[in-house]
Amino acid sequence: MRPILLPALATALLTAAALVPATAAAAAVPDRTWEQLAGCESDGDWHADTGNGFYGGLQIWPATWAEAGGLRYADRPDRAPRRHQITVAEEIRRRQGWGAWPDCARELGLLR
Repeated sequence: MRPILLPALATALLTAAALVPATAAAAAVPDRTWEQLAGCESDGDWHADTGNGFYGGLQIWPATWAEAGGLRYADRPDRAPRRHQITVAEEIRRRQGWGAWPDCARELGLLR
């Protein structure tokens, strides 16, 4: 390759990279949606442990929490901060869709 083409190639590659959408950012759900979902799931109690086998504000089953990477934050959702619960919930939603929270997602118009 001739030296004069290297700067042009580098510019083309950088331009192409800038055009690729940031899917994680584009797919992010607004905090108010997670707040509404938690309001439905646990009355907004991000540390909910009601004895039903689901934990935290978004009532996540421990196995699902582990599969979605939650163990890097805490052993159960109710023991993780709100922000970490939402981070893990984003992964759960990516994998399962809003169907992971069928009743409340339907009630909020997220699932039809």
